[in-house]
Amino acid sequence: MTSSEESRPNPRRRALWWAALSLLVLFGLYSAGWFWLARHIRSATDAAIAALGAQGIRADCADMQVDGYPLRLNVTCRAMAYEDDAGNVAASAGRLDAVASLPFPWLPKAELRGPLRTTAPGMAPLWIDWDRLQAAARLSFSLPRRVSLDAEGLSGQTDPQDETDPVQLFSVGKAAAEVQPTGANLAYSGRFSDLEIDAEATGGRVLPPLDGTVRATLKDGLALLAPETRSLRGHTLEIAGAELSSGRARVSISGPVAFGADGLIDATLTVRLHDPKAVAEVLAGVFPEKAGQIRQGIGMLAVLGGEPALPLSIVKGKATLGFLPLGEIKPVQ
Repeated sequence: MTSSEESRPNPRRRALWWAALSLLVLFGLYSAGWFWLARHIRSATDAAIAALGAQGIRADCADMQVDGYPLRLNVTCRAMAYEDDAGNVAASAGRLDAVASLPFPWLPKAELRGPLRTTAPGMAPLWIDWDRLQAAARLSFSLPRRVSLDAEGLSGQTDPQDETDPVQLFSVGKAAAEVQPTGANLAYSGRFSDLEIDAEATGGRVLPPLDGTVRATLKDGLALLAPETRSLRGHTLEIAGAELSSGRARVSISGPVAFGADGLIDATLTVRLHDPKAVAEVLAGVFPEKAGQIRQGIGMLAVLGGEPALPLSIVKGKATLGFLPLGEIKPVQ
């Protein structure tokens, strides 16, 4: 072998060298991007808290940490808090864990630990707790394509640290909700199972365990995401189906609901009773003093078929079921 052949570079060795160098450069850029994003999350959170503070609102993400390098981005807060003295609104919760896997950054998840304690005008301080509460999203460049919430072992009571004795309110075995934009609208679907409302919260009336589902679309709902728009006034809600059931007894409702500029509601809804006799027995158990009237009234509806329908009309907040006036609904804010 001549000396010129010995000094000639090996093509394979040179290709491996350039590949290794490229990987090092890419890993360096990736690392720089990860740490830049971690710093940006911290600074954006600090800026948001400072902006709220300038409005007289105290917010906190206690002991915030950003870690998970190199394949995950984890954001944790030991506790969450929000307090607006002017509006007399406050809320606090436990640890927040938000995770984004960098191979799939468009699918972040977050888990919040309870209890959630809230105070708001016109209502007693609440203490809401759960076994598991997890949120997930599917992100896109402009808006989230889907946001979902799942909960297990949810329960609520008045705050035991309030001056009065706590009142048990409800418990739910499982609950889930999902919101996704469809054009300018917001589509919502939700469900819950094993809802038990405590008799203390219903004036001593005993309700059976309930299951429920909701499917509805809020017209022009994306406008509510703007900071200057926080009211349902001027919007329309199309209820595709909302159902409440206990065993064989089921009641469903569907139709459009319009919120006027004055906050008053106008609606043309249809109420359906699935298995009227079962519905009558449930209502008779809740209102035993009117059991005879309930059974007689729903028995008359049964002649309309196995799933009789009744019109529920709301005009300027005044509700009427068939020819029976139900009362008035307060304007929405």
